[in-house]
Amino acid sequence: MTTDTLAGSGTTLITVAPTGAEADKIWHPALPVTLEELVTTARECEAAGASVIHVHIRDDQARPTLDPARLKDTVAALRENSTLIVQLSTGGAVTDAYADRLAVLDAGPDGCSLTCGTVNFGDEVFMNPWPFIRELYARTQERHVVPEFELFDLGHVATLHRLLDELGEPYGGHVHCDLVMGVPGGMRGDAATLVSAVEALPAGASWSATGIGRTALPVLFAALSAGGHLRVGMEDTTSYAKGRPVTGNAELVGRAAALAEFSQRPPMRPDQARAFLGVGDQH
Repeated sequence: MTTDTLAGSGTTLITVAPTGAEADKIWHPALPVTLEELVTTARECEAAGASVIHVHIRDDQARPTLDPARLKDTVAALRENSTLIVQLSTGGAVTDAYADRLAVLDAGPDGCSLTCGTVNFGDEVFMNPWPFIRELYARTQERHVVPEFELFDLGHVATLHRLLDELGEPYGGHVHCDLVMGVPGGMRGDAATLVSAVEALPAGASWSATGIGRTALPVLFAALSAGGHLRVGMEDTTSYAKGRPVTGNAELVGRAAALAEFSQRPPMRPDQARAFLGVGDQH
């Protein structure tokens, strides 16, 4: 593999994605949609082994929103109540305007997601044209926000190379990617696809992997066996096992942490994760 699989190989970075923009609170009562619920989730997931929280927020009716004031309040509350790295989603919902997605950085997070291409997302289209990707990346460099490059397909890896070639290394000096696998319209959530994607990454990059829905466990095991890191959470799956709903995000983090321990790569603590990802002091 061309990536530096030894980077962080003695420990496992676990990111929790607790909410997302798709799941419905009515059908999934454990989904954290209020600020209080999100703060409680952050505490529980940090205790269970997470070191990064990937954040989407909801409005008073539990609908996805990119409201600037709510985002700032969320970042402040998570910092006050946990030591997790706060990574805001710049994807939002598929209907969000590019300007609103760029403005997410105004909330001053530690990190953000940066999706490297457009992808069919079930029946919808998650739009990420090149000019938007480039502008978002340039702003992360200016604002000292560490990007996590989200890759839904192998073509997105080519865009990542183009981005680095044109604009240079990210703030923090380290390229970290998340392979989002199993989305209908994106790359398959299996070991063979994971290996192909990892081999195409820039030299020295580290990576996590996310399995959507029923691909959650196959991707988790494949990532651990290949020296990668993990993202879990109710954004990506709301089932713990066939016919058994997730009781909460900490349950998914706890399983990931236990398997990381079993693999003799225990979970990173938040301070270790900050050094690993190149995250600076809190804003």
